[in-house]
Amino acid sequence: MSINTVSTTSFPGQRPGTSGLRKKVSVFQQPHYLENFVQSVFDTLGDCAGKTLVLGGDGRFHNRAAVQTILRMAAAHGFARVLVGQGGILSTPAVSCVIRKHGALGGIVLSASHNPGGPDGDFGIKYNISNGGPAPESVTEAVYQRTEAITEYRISDAADIDLQKTGATRIEAMEVEVIDSVADYAELMQQLFDFDAIRKLIAGGFRLCFDGMHAVSGPYAKAILEGQLGAPAGSVINAVPLEDFGGHHPDPNPVNAAQLIAIMAADDAPDFGAASDGDGDRNMILGRKFDVTPSDSLAVLAAHATLAPGYRAGLKGIARSMPTSQAADRVAQALGIPAYETPTGWKFFGNLLDAGKATLCGEESYGTGSDHIREKDGVWAVLFWLNLLAATGKSVEALVSEHWQRFGRNYYSRHDYEGVDTHAANELMASLRIKLATMKGQDLGHYVVDFADDFEYTDPVDGSVSQQQGVRIVMTNGSRIVFRLSGTGTEGATLRVYLERYEADPEFHHLPTQQALYPLILIAEQVAGIADWTGRAHPTVTT
Repeated sequence: MSINTVSTTSFPGQRPGTSGLRKKVSVFQQPHYLENFVQSVFDTLGDCAGKTLVLGGDGRFHNRAAVQTILRMAAAHGFARVLVGQGGILSTPAVSCVIRKHGALGGIVLSASHNPGGPDGDFGIKYNISNGGPAPESVTEAVYQRTEAITEYRISDAADIDLQKTGATRIEAMEVEVIDSVADYAELMQQLFDFDAIRKLIAGGFRLCFDGMHAVSGPYAKAILEGQLGAPAGSVINAVPLEDFGGHHPDPNPVNAAQLIAIMAADDAPDFGAASDGDGDRNMILGRKFDVTPSDSLAVLAAHATLAPGYRAGLKGIARSMPTSQAADRVAQALGIPAYETPTGWKFFGNLLDAGKATLCGEESYGTGSDHIREKDGVWAVLFWLNLLAATGKSVEALVSEHWQRFGRNYYSRHDYEGVDTHAANELMASLRIKLATMKGQDLGHYVVDFADDFEYTDPVDGSVSQQQGVRIVMTNGSRIVFRLSGTGTEGATLRVYLERYEADPEFHHLPTQQALYPLILIAEQVAGIADWTGRAHPTVTT
């Protein structure tokens, strides 16, 4: 074995977004493309002698090849040790868990999350820091600047290692340990939740269905739900990770998890349904013929958190992304704890969690988590719900309905317009920003505008400021419309429109969501001119 220095030239557009660098597989397969980015990360980290790196991904196409390349480059950079998931598999929450447990310098996550996989699909890479969370903007910006100037990278010419066999081997002077992908994560879950109570619930005839969506969470759900908690074999469906996710879109929502939705809508449906996404950090929760919005899920978990052993001491605070509904804020107020509103992106929760200001956090895009790691966590959310169901003896629908009775209902929906022309999407947002100054007091049919702004966030821990995080139109009764461009796609732009209406009267808690929000939907179109700018009469996906 020897270490080679390879000459290279920079590639344009290697700026990491909120979830790292995401491009088409074909882009990552270009000679030197992955290597340039990885070397730029390593150069930004500096001397890594004596340090440990964690490495793994969601098993999508190109995952194994990328793992082998990164191992050879880590050896060339001087890392002392790399912990890599068996088969190259580690869910995003598991990476965070392993970093924190083993005191690693950080970790590399290979995933494009909920984006489609396969040879024609997407691939992604991001770096997580020593707290287990996504790198802050100061790091990602430094990485980007390095990608613009890179002229060479270093790599060992060692042969590929066997990723299927757990145990230690060496590349150059670096130890590579292939670890059980599930073990450390499962151990942490046992510390947080009452596994005995959940086992008793399941043994008593409680039925569940977890859809792994042929993505990374399947092995975790099989090992924990079926292996440790006693759910019957077959309770976890689509459990084997596939490089193309079985040809499906691994995004746990009512559109893409159609098989699970059909199962839970049947007359003989299980008592509980759940799904997770490509890299295992998102979750969808269902009852029998009843679905739970991510915003309501966060609020219900917060209201009942002390029923779970890991949270019996109570919550320090609740954090949510700005577009997420304000349901959790009402719980925080009742508990007498702070409620934080951050920009979208899990890294914004990291400072709050590290500073002990928040315990639970969540985003409307099916992401929920806590201070146990520094990523959102799909299987954790499922286990939390199972703990609540075991402790209360109530159904999913009963828990949510009782929550609405106590706190009121925040009707909430997100309308996505995917693959929109990037220029048109930017012009739409620019036109909205021009209108903000004159919107206060406007009569918009059923509503009057209280204020309109472009959300700006000052981090209460480090004082950093994040601007232009989403255009908000807030009505005098608290109803809201939020417009934001997403950074998770790889083609064109995705316009997200978030709609929220609060309803205190229990008599109106069971309206169809889109019906309840219809006046706000009309206002959103009227104010933004969505059809004119995008050419779309309807959203691509409604959740």
